[in-house]
Amino acid sequence: MKAIFTPAEIRKDFPIFNKVMRGGNRLVYLDSGATSQKPRQVLDAEREFYEQHNAAVHRGAHLLAEEASIAYEGSRKILADFINADVDEVIFTKSATESINALAYSFGNSAANSRFALKPGDRIVVSILEHHANLIPWQQLAKRTGAELVWFDIDDEGRLDQSNLLDLINLRTKVVAITHQSNVLGTIVPITEIVKRAHEMGAVVVLDACQSAPHFPIDVQALDIDFLAFSGHKALGPTGVGILWGRLEYLNAMEPFLTGGSMIETVTMIDAKWAAAPKKFEAGVPNMAQAVGLAAAVTYLNNLGMENVAQHDRDLTSYALKKFAELNGVQVIGPKNNIDRGAVISFAIDDIHPHDVGQVLDQYGVAVRTGHHCAWPLMKRLGLVGTTRASFYIYNDESDVDALIEAIGHAQKYFKV
Repeated sequence: MKAIFTPAEIRKDFPIFNKVMRGGNRLVYLDSGATSQKPRQVLDAEREFYEQHNAAVHRGAHLLAEEASIAYEGSRKILADFINADVDEVIFTKSATESINALAYSFGNSAANSRFALKPGDRIVVSILEHHANLIPWQQLAKRTGAELVWFDIDDEGRLDQSNLLDLINLRTKVVAITHQSNVLGTIVPITEIVKRAHEMGAVVVLDACQSAPHFPIDVQALDIDFLAFSGHKALGPTGVGILWGRLEYLNAMEPFLTGGSMIETVTMIDAKWAAAPKKFEAGVPNMAQAVGLAAAVTYLNNLGMENVAQHDRDLTSYALKKFAELNGVQVIGPKNNIDRGAVISFAIDDIHPHDVGQVLDQYGVAVRTGHHCAWPLMKRLGLVGTTRASFYIYNDESDVDALIEAIGHAQKYFKV
């Protein structure tokens, strides 16, 4: 099956691809794992909001406030449909990082008799694959509460090792927080057995979907998870907006992580009663235009079809892995085949530091990510200081992979390896 869209045509929607890079080269953007580029439809949606509807949502009786609120809540509905959720279960945050921190702080603020409260002896389970955004909040929560932090390891291929699943997730486990796809290795984590075991033990499951939600269909009901987070800026959307999804009964039972205006039902000088979700978790004037922009991004993806996006990623990744297999002195870090694998390829070139690789590639218009990718524990586990990472998206095609391979050859010649 081939995806039904053409990346060359899609690039016409992205003004940044008109940019001329160093040396007069075209832009070969292979860093979507860090942040995606934005189509004109998203830029126009934000601009139109500011030019025609700008007002603080959920406040005021005037026309602009009404229009802004309709646009904002309409965006929430589009995002809810995108992940097959109830509209009241979708919370706008500023980022996935904030979403995950919000959960950790809420759990940490829970009353002792709450199902979300943690105490010494309780357990939080993560994996060695985690981005710092889904590690450090839980690490710090464990320190504050005395809970134990444990983690899944990986096998030699870079896939999650679930051989000790029953030991890691036990009756003491309260939270399992796991990435859906590694931002470094591209490994897609099979979560079915993890979720099943976690629920059998009474734990909640938090899914970091930053690398998955932009690239293949997400159905929170089918996944049977309890919470999910992803960032708008990796899914063609603006910076400054993210999504936190949670089961409604859990959200209404949780403590808020920010307090202030718009998240209350009643207030006296000595007490306050919280509004129901999602308002309970959206204190202050939210990122309204950014939410509208994210809805436009999701609409763009929906028009392409997420199954088509996923197929395009698989086809291009297969092509790239084949090309990398033909190179000498270059090692792909992570799965070498395209089974349960996303459109991310991290690699190392013999005797060349990743930062040096990135600088040479930049001279040919090829934009990649270098370093530890906010995954220091994983790098230590792999025995690496860092990698060079190419990540693909809807606007990339085989010519971009060819440009990357050619630029790698230039780097090897430059450093005489």
